[in-house]
Amino acid sequence: MIDFNNKGFFKLKQNNEYAERVTALLLEGETVIDAYKSMRDGVVFTNKRIIAVNVQGITGSKKDFTSLPYKNIVAYSVETSGTFDLDSELEIYFSALGKVKFEFTGKTSIIEISQLISRHIFG
Repeated sequence: MIDFNNKGFFKLKQNNEYAERVTALLLEGETVIDAYKSMRDGVVFTNKRIIAVNVQGITGSKKDFTSLPYKNIVAYSVETSGTFDLDSELEIYFSALGKVKFEFTGKTSIIEISQLISRHIFG
């Protein structure tokens, strides 16, 4: 599992490569909403959970898939991009796991992600 406390997560950019990588993990009726990639790692938002992909080793053939169900979210924070700071951030607080932080760069549908999380929390 990714050590979210000790490892800074790289800035993520919208990219569908990881959407294809997690296809075999999806449940019946589960669909990919959006996917993001850093240099090697990635994050996929589905209609049921967040899947963090940690690519390991020199060749990158070993991968760790961490499933973060929306139902375990107790709070979250969104920081949108600005005029000079084009990055956005998402901090999610999970029961029994703690805080998970994702930083996004470039075109990111951070408001849509926020709405998705809100639907699951308040929904």
